[in-house]
Amino acid sequence: MATDERPSLRRFFQRLTASEAELDAQELQRESADAGCVPARQCRRGELASVSGRLRTVVYTPRTNLPTLEADLFDGTDVVTLVWLGRRQITGIEPGRQLTARGRVAVRDDRKVIYNPYYELEPPR
Repeated sequence: MATDERPSLRRFFQRLTASEAELDAQELQRESADAGCVPARQCRRGELASVSGRLRTVVYTPRTNLPTLEADLFDGTDVVTLVWLGRRQITGIEPGRQLTARGRVAVRDDRKVIYNPYYELEPPR
């Protein structure tokens, strides 16, 4: 067997034995890299970052002083929580939606957060 056939054969067997969640995470990582975004696991507090992935959850949190809309964006490596202050809902921000978000990374309760991010929705699939 030629040496250049081994990596493709190895990938074939990895895909055969990988779970659906692992394959989905790999696909999200590939799409994020293609979009020129930084992996979420590499985002650090205070950095301007552009992350791309799929929204897992979207939650409206009614607070007396300031309501918020929060969405967990998963890119295959980690989760970044996107927080829109003063918003009850945003058209297109829904679980399962693909998007790219840009903003300064903060850390809240040991979780990566981007407040009021700039975002671009991907067309639904």
